[in-house]
Amino acid sequence: QVQLVESGGGLVQPGGSLRLSCTASGITFGAYAVGWFRQAPGKEREFVAARRWSGGGEYYEDSVKGRFTISRDTTVNTVYLQMDRLRPEDTAVYYCAAGKPITSTIRTERGYRVWGQGTQVTVSS
Repeated sequence: QVQLVESGGGLVQPGGSLRLSCTASGITFGAYAVGWFRQAPGKEREFVAARRWSGGGEYYEDSVKGRFTISRDTTVNTVYLQMDRLRPEDTAVYYCAAGKPITSTIRTERGYRVWGQGTQVTVSS
């Protein structure tokens, strides 16, 4: 059974940092692209970042570019989303997803077939 489990969310002050984790069972991330999406209250889920390890490619939504970074630890089959200089507007439930999207779908939900349950990030003073 393929499963993704996110962790690392929490409450942080503006300007602070958090690192989200996405651990997989049943798949090896190296063969997939991993995307991070988020959904704020009353809004639709939106793309945040993605990285393709087979073939390369790193993608970020404009508002997080330079602040968020995707990385991977192959020894524990975990992908991370390092989030720095957090802003109140980054408050949302964050989801990781795995799939084999093509370039035109890597920023869209339909590019991914496996999703985690989400982890809450709240940026507030």
